[in-house]
Amino acid sequence: MRLSRAATMSSRQFKAESKRLLDLMINSIYTHKEIFLRELVSNASDALDKLRFLALTDEQGTVSAEDLHIEIAADRDARTLTITDNGIGMSKEELCENLGTIAKSGSLAFRKENEPREEIDIIGQFGVGFYAAFMVSSTVIVRSRKQGEEESWQWKSSGAEGYTVTPCDKESVGTEIILKIKDNTEEENYDEFLQPYRLQGLIKKYSDYIRYPIRMEMEHSVPKGEDGSEYETVTEIETVNSMIPIWKKRKSEVTEEEYNAFYKEKFRDFEDPLRTIYSSTEGSATYNALLFIPSRAPFDYYSKEYEKGLQLYASGVLIMDKCADLLPDHFSFVKGLVDSQDLSLNISREMLQHDRQLKLIAGRLEKKIKSELLSLLENDREAYEKFFKAFGLQLKYGLYDGFGANKELLQDLVMFVSSAEKKYVTLKEYVARMAEDQKYIYYVCGENADQLDRMPQTEIVKEKGYEILYLTDRIDEFAVKMLGSYEEKEFRSVSSDDLGFDPNEGEEAPVPTEETKNLYAAITEALSGKVKEVRASKRLKTHPVCLSTEGAISIEMEKVLNAMPNENKVHAERILELNEGHPVFAALKKAQAEDSERFGIYCSLLYDQALLIEGLPIEDPVAFSNAICQLIQ
Repeated sequence: MRLSRAATMSSRQFKAESKRLLDLMINSIYTHKEIFLRELVSNASDALDKLRFLALTDEQGTVSAEDLHIEIAADRDARTLTITDNGIGMSKEELCENLGTIAKSGSLAFRKENEPREEIDIIGQFGVGFYAAFMVSSTVIVRSRKQGEEESWQWKSSGAEGYTVTPCDKESVGTEIILKIKDNTEEENYDEFLQPYRLQGLIKKYSDYIRYPIRMEMEHSVPKGEDGSEYETVTEIETVNSMIPIWKKRKSEVTEEEYNAFYKEKFRDFEDPLRTIYSSTEGSATYNALLFIPSRAPFDYYSKEYEKGLQLYASGVLIMDKCADLLPDHFSFVKGLVDSQDLSLNISREMLQHDRQLKLIAGRLEKKIKSELLSLLENDREAYEKFFKAFGLQLKYGLYDGFGANKELLQDLVMFVSSAEKKYVTLKEYVARMAEDQKYIYYVCGENADQLDRMPQTEIVKEKGYEILYLTDRIDEFAVKMLGSYEEKEFRSVSSDDLGFDPNEGEEAPVPTEETKNLYAAITEALSGKVKEVRASKRLKTHPVCLSTEGAISIEMEKVLNAMPNENKVHAERILELNEGHPVFAALKKAQAEDSERFGIYCSLLYDQALLIEGLPIEDPVAFSNAICQLIQ
């Protein structure tokens, strides 16, 4: 016998702390109002999971779990949005307990009661997602009938003031949530949550991989009549979610074309990915990962606007669109997603606890990405070089970043153009073909390989038969300085005083005379502090002049650091080196002895010539031009 409505109706207040939490839920915790639909669909999926579990464990066969599904219906005239499931339902006590106490999770309690059963995979565990409905609703009504019970109950609330629980006439098992959508304001357009295609888009974005069908009435225009010149609108019930994620399928069941199509649609690229990485791991860190290495860098990749991160799913439900903690900066070019049922979520699915589980996944993904890149390097050199042209700069930044914390991880992935064939070479390849008597890994810095190939400083090293790395990116010298060495071979600039061999081997070194000492002193004085010293060069063969440096700051570092927005400019200690065997040196000596004005012009022009060779700007272009004209005259 049923009690009368008056006898069974109850009106209750939220607890004081629950009122404050509800206000926080509506106004602060969730970043985007659209999240409410994800939360309610996830709760409906949990209810279906519970009924399915009961059916599996029901020895009497009285529990049916056929045609489990979720329905979503919008009524624009009544301004209501209804989410219905035929899951386990809730009793009156559960409505009061689960919906009347904020942060009380029925899903978490159900899971604890049935542990350690592996069949349970329940998304919601913290009991606050339901209240996201109040972000878009003035009133929320929940009508529910629990499996195995004859009575149905209605929970109704208009916000923090409280709620009522009354009997209702719901005949089928399950739960129906009716949202009275708020009216539009100047700041917010709530009408969007009554538009079927907008709702369909939100389901595809957040809940596409819920394991149960999500059905909606969708309108379509179809041709009318034989000639098809007129159209009529028809309404059809459609399943709007995919249900089975591509990353949950066996790799053998998915073609490369399907992976490529998924990537291009999901991450809005018009080119196929260069590499697809699939990973499925169980144990201390259980997750599925589907990662992609793009064929090209996005237009904003090397800008502050670029956001790294992988999509993060919990049991097929999108939690974060870009979880930055899953990718280190040096692999920020990777696109893709991770799906795990073991991540610890706190009061909002948007906010992730930085726990051991997340760090474990991130660490394993880093190793997996490196392994795949090495495989690409070894098995498809052309594809790897294409990748490196797009993203190699980021790997080099990774070498330098964090005081070289990741240099062991990244050193085998970086490449530099070599003097041998003007092609990319890895450090491993360079060292493998070093001459037996070669002590160092030689490098030179500049704008491009062609320019560096003609640098005067490279002559003596090439003559010795040693290979030189051409460092053409601004970060390159910083990166190799941070590396220090590779396989116990130290990096050494071709401008270094100690090249590891005697440039005059087999020849008697010239003894500096008093005359040449005076000449170098006179040149140093003529250049008015522009150089620290002028000296005879041991490295020049056919060129008359070059610059080298002393100290920690090289000329290339000076260029890079001074290009930054910094008031404190740095200056390398410049050394002007002269080739005593070149005709220019004899001209200098003659000018010093016969024409002091001409000697000053020569000194200035030689210094400017050395600057140009290094790719540095001439300090006074007008004076440089006038000096040349004076010599021509």
